[in-house]
Amino acid sequence: MTRGFSSVVGAAMFVAPLLVLVILWAIVVPLFQINPRVFPSLGSVGTAAMDSIRDGTLINHIGASLLRVGLGTLIGIVTAVPLGIAMGVSPAISTFLTPLFRFFSVLAGIAWIPIATLWFGYGFGAIIFVIFNAVFFVVAYNTLLGVSTIPYSLRNAAASLGAGRWALLTQVLLPGALPNIVTGIRTGLGFAWRGLIAAEMIATNVGLGYMLFVARDFYRTEVIVLGMIVIGVLWLLIDRLLLVPLERSTIERWGMVRRA
Repeated sequence: MTRGFSSVVGAAMFVAPLLVLVILWAIVVPLFQINPRVFPSLGSVGTAAMDSIRDGTLINHIGASLLRVGLGTLIGIVTAVPLGIAMGVSPAISTFLTPLFRFFSVLAGIAWIPIATLWFGYGFGAIIFVIFNAVFFVVAYNTLLGVSTIPYSLRNAAASLGAGRWALLTQVLLPGALPNIVTGIRTGLGFAWRGLIAAEMIATNVGLGYMLFVARDFYRTEVIVLGMIVIGVLWLLIDRLLLVPLERSTIERWGMVRRA
């Protein structure tokens, strides 16, 4: 009961600032008679939302963006985790790759858009490549950190009990690094969203980023703000309903904290 009440209070505290922002928006724009080309009213954004839902365009944009960010993130995770584990168990691999990781980590995501469009053309492949780069380095580095924190005494104890390479990987290294991996996924997915929106403004004709870009050409600020709201709400839903519970349960599962 106490835990349920705390969850309700936490949700209310989380939503309250957003409601205050909406109330201020509803009051300030008509009060100061702000030009709709500068910033739209709350009602015009609501009308734009209803219109785009009725004709199906908003659903198409959301579906395209979610598909791209999901696939790009999945490819980044599948390739980053094995490499991060290899770096964590092999000082030679870690020493060789660390300078490359430091170099490319500042280029991950948006900086790859120009060359991605040259390699893959304007479309699905270029956007997936940009998202992959946004996720890959963050997850690989966090995996490396997770493996590095596992004491060698624990690894040696598992080996002395007869654990082979596969058992060591699946029962010691991967579980021990999992909290860091999940944290890396949560951070990397945030970077992936930024890369996705930027890439969709340039490299495609459907998606939330494309919706923002086209609306700008026609001075439709209500559609621009609607797109920004949808992007923010989607990220909040993914983070609060999927990533935060996953991170919490992972940490609790492997004994870093205890359930209340």
